[in-house]
Amino acid sequence: MSFYRFSEEEVQQILSRLDKISLELKQSQRTQPEEVWYDSQEFLSIMNVSKRTAAYWRTENIITYVQIGNKIYYRLNDILELLSKCTVPAKNTNLNPKTDGNKFSNDQHPG
Repeated sequence: MSFYRFSEEEVQQILSRLDKISLELKQSQRTQPEEVWYDSQEFLSIMNVSKRTAAYWRTENIITYVQIGNKIYYRLNDILELLSKCTVPAKNTNLNPKTDGNKFSNDQHPG
């Protein structure tokens, strides 16, 4: 049996192609979230929920999923939609967003 040895130039060309493919994949994931899929383990980790909670969400149609055999996949777009639907808006308060959290400014500090 004979083996082919890649030259340094060929290895660099392969690495360059892999870098381009990796970059294209990352770009498509950013611009097309509907094309990013997570398996169950990734979904559980992202959402920080148990297998039982994920199963409940599926049976109650809370989250959209795809099942192929025993494998379950969730689309990033559907995860984001679930989070959006369940978002609780903040109360409209009269807090000054420029404060550092202290009740008093430097010139009004009791003392």
